[in-house]
Amino acid sequence: MTPSEIQSIKQRFGIIGNAPSLNYAIQVAAQVAPTDMTVLITGESGSGKESFSKIIHALSPRKHGQFIAINCGAIPEGTIDSELFGHEKGSFTGAQEARKGYFEVTNGGTIFLDEIGEMPLGTQARLLRVLENGEFIRVGSSKVQKTDVRVVAATNVNLLDAVREGRFREDLYYRLNTVPITVPPLRDRGDDIYLLFRKFATDFSDRYRVKPISLTPEAVQDLQRFRFPGNIRQLKNVAEQMSVLETDREVDARRLRQYLPADQSSRLPMLVHAAGTGATDGAGNSYSERDLLYKVLFDMRRDMTDLKKLVLELATGQRPHETQELLRQNSHLFNSTAVTPYEGAGSRPLRPEGGNEYIISSRELSDDDDADYEEEEVQRVEDIPHETEEETLSLEAKEKEMIIKALKKHHNKRKYAAHDLGISERTLYRKLKQYDLEQA
Repeated sequence: MTPSEIQSIKQRFGIIGNAPSLNYAIQVAAQVAPTDMTVLITGESGSGKESFSKIIHALSPRKHGQFIAINCGAIPEGTIDSELFGHEKGSFTGAQEARKGYFEVTNGGTIFLDEIGEMPLGTQARLLRVLENGEFIRVGSSKVQKTDVRVVAATNVNLLDAVREGRFREDLYYRLNTVPITVPPLRDRGDDIYLLFRKFATDFSDRYRVKPISLTPEAVQDLQRFRFPGNIRQLKNVAEQMSVLETDREVDARRLRQYLPADQSSRLPMLVHAAGTGATDGAGNSYSERDLLYKVLFDMRRDMTDLKKLVLELATGQRPHETQELLRQNSHLFNSTAVTPYEGAGSRPLRPEGGNEYIISSRELSDDDDADYEEEEVQRVEDIPHETEEETLSLEAKEKEMIIKALKKHHNKRKYAAHDLGISERTLYRKLKQYDLEQA
């Protein structure tokens, strides 16, 4: 699809944003719409999955048929079969007359099953029969009925995990996942966050007849750094609160933070406290995979700094018994190494041909060895640096370093560098400007 066609779809369905991942999701929805294929839309809660189901229905040959959106998690387990497939009179207590279900009512149309992961297993079996054969049976009946309904499903949970845990049928998962569409979370859409905020601020200014809220440049940066776990729904709530409560219509960063929960503001990996997710440390705390990766990297950096200091102390003329004491005190630095930094018994401290580093024997040196050790030590003529390189723990410095490496790796091709870094091109351009790397 051309960019103008995608933009036309956005305007028709009120979709705001220019993130590449959003444009790709719209393109897939438009391409699959003319078919009768089943579509599974995945994305976090509040990211706008229902809008994509409407795109699919409106651009399909079924656009003149009925469209029904059903939240599977909002229907009690005891009545969901009746709601979807209908029931006969007297089939259960309170069924005083026969009733048509959604699959019967929307014959020739589209059904959007939101939160499909919350559907009971028994209902999943009935749904699979509809998808496979277009057949269903009302509750309390033995008569097989036919229906021609297109199913678009959505979920905010990982259905493969639900399959492994026995909460979702594997055959139904693969039947639904004919064409997957992933809706990106708001925090990954870069400048779209501010575009959406301006749109909501304008809407609420019209509703409440007030001047639209505007943000200072610092406030815009804080807004775009916020994680927004509630996605578009949360951003809309923030814009509405500010439109009603703020007397000064230009909001700075300090006042904006009053509307953004502090425990959700970090763009760093978040701790996952849900049972059964991620890994746990010794205290029982649960961590996400990205959080564990950061922890390992910082631990490695700290160990490398300690190791440099230890090698420096060993190389500046420690006595043998002092050397062994240092090794014992810092043995934790070598517990996890595949190659030990010390050779077998009988080896002497060696000086490399072209440098200042030395290999120290790990065996206990006897008193008789002291004299030989001192003679070799006197022969050292190289100057040994007495300063260690200071490691920076600044996230901004590391971010700048990674951007430079990515640009060098891809020969300054920003599109590929952004993809390698896992960010959008727009975000990369902003970072280049922020770190004065535009000429890189």
